[in-house]
Amino acid sequence: MDSVTVVNHPLVQHKLTFMRKKETSTAGFRRLLREISLLLCYEVTRELPTTMETIETPLAEMQSPVLEGKKLVFASVLRAGNGLLDGMLDLVPSARVAHIGLYRDHETLEPVEYYFKAPEDLSDRLTIVVDPMLATANSAIAAVHKLKERGAKDIRFVCLLAAPEGVEKFTRAHPDVPVVTAAIDKKLNEKGYIVPGLGDAGDRMYGTK
Repeated sequence: MDSVTVVNHPLVQHKLTFMRKKETSTAGFRRLLREISLLLCYEVTRELPTTMETIETPLAEMQSPVLEGKKLVFASVLRAGNGLLDGMLDLVPSARVAHIGLYRDHETLEPVEYYFKAPEDLSDRLTIVVDPMLATANSAIAAVHKLKERGAKDIRFVCLLAAPEGVEKFTRAHPDVPVVTAAIDKKLNEKGYIVPGLGDAGDRMYGTK
């Protein structure tokens, strides 16, 4: 799985450990997710193109790098994706934002779309899809399909946790979309949850168990 990057930075793994703990409060979980999203954003934007610009420091004129091209797009898979989105916007406040409303049918585990709103000109922008969990991968695959239909060509997917089954299914469906995650866990259980995982990210983030 050459297209999958596991971010094993000590700070990422440390924060993830506290997010996994069942006794971590809603406020603590939300704060940690925002913090870890900054570190994941750093990794997924590592190869953004730059160009040189002439600037003046207090001491001299110089050539210095700035981002090249149109502003990137963060595409949040609702609702839990907003937990990663908030932190990433702290790092890249000028980014455009797409929202993709999908929920998982608990009987079939298939995604059901209820909302989609994205910038019109996705074809020449990097689009970074954010969703904390890559479990069955059904929602992630559907979200990327929707963005490709809108014209997106350069897409990356960022999640907090992934299951081996989800990674395999996603990379098979979208081999052109790199995945960045903090960890690949052991397996999915019979209900489609990542094990050992951290529970339902949306419920833990919003306190809606």
